[in-house]
Parts: sequence; C-alpha cells; structure tokens
Amino acid sequence: MRAFREAVEAGDLDAVEILLAENVVFTSPVAFRPYPGKAITAAILRGVSRVFEDFRYEREIGAPDSRDHALVFTARVGEREIQGCDFLHVDEDGLIDELTVMVRPLSAAQALSAAMGAQFERIAQEAQAAGSA
Repeated sequence: MRAFREAVEAGDLDAVEILLAENVVFTSPVAFRPYPGKAITAAILRGVSRVFEDFRYEREIGAPDSRDHALVFTARVGEREIQGCDFLHVDEDGLIDELTVMVRPLSAAQALSAAMGAQFERIAQEAQAAGSA
C-alpha cells in the first residue's frame, strides 16, 4: 500500500493513523494477543518509530489494486539488525483493518520485545488519550 509506505518512510505518523480503520487489529511479532482498535494500534506504531533505527522498506509484494499487501523492511533495534514484514489488509473503504508484523532473527525479536516493553506505559497513555479525544 503506497500511502502507508510513504507515510511511514516520511515519519508522518499522523498520516499513518488516518489510514487505519477504527476496527483495525494489530498483531505484534512479540505479543500473544492481538491489539484491536485504532487508538492502541496508532500508539504502538508511534512506539515502534521510537525503537527502530535505520528503518527502511526494501520491497512491496502485492498488486496495487489488491486488498492484501506485504512490505518487507529492515531496521536496527539497539545493536541488533532486524528483518521483517508488515502484512496489511484493507477494508472496502481502503482503510487498513488488519496489520500483522513478523520479524527475524530471534535475537532481534527479543531485543524488540524488550525495547517495546520499556515503551508500553507510554504507549498505553497515548492510546488512552487518543481514545478519549
């Protein structure tokens, strides 16, 4: 999905949030349960933007008119190089209603888990503030 990719690459998290459906479900590579809702998903993505360094998408998989897209990325978490993929599904309105992230290798996933764990109080506060706005 070109708009999502461009917004992420530009660091424009407000534009990313606009692309999320209210009922979006975020599935994390390091958490057991998915996170339902726009407010928590946007807050998690803001947290990820604070954790990832040297983030870049390397390629897109999927036809432009498809409702399913895959965006392959690389980044760093501390000293760990991470490879991953954002799997996006868009609803009939063209908004993202499913966002699943997978990462490798295990050591990088563990570093991501620790870094995001350190962010989670702030993420929860951001989600609560957005949900009450």
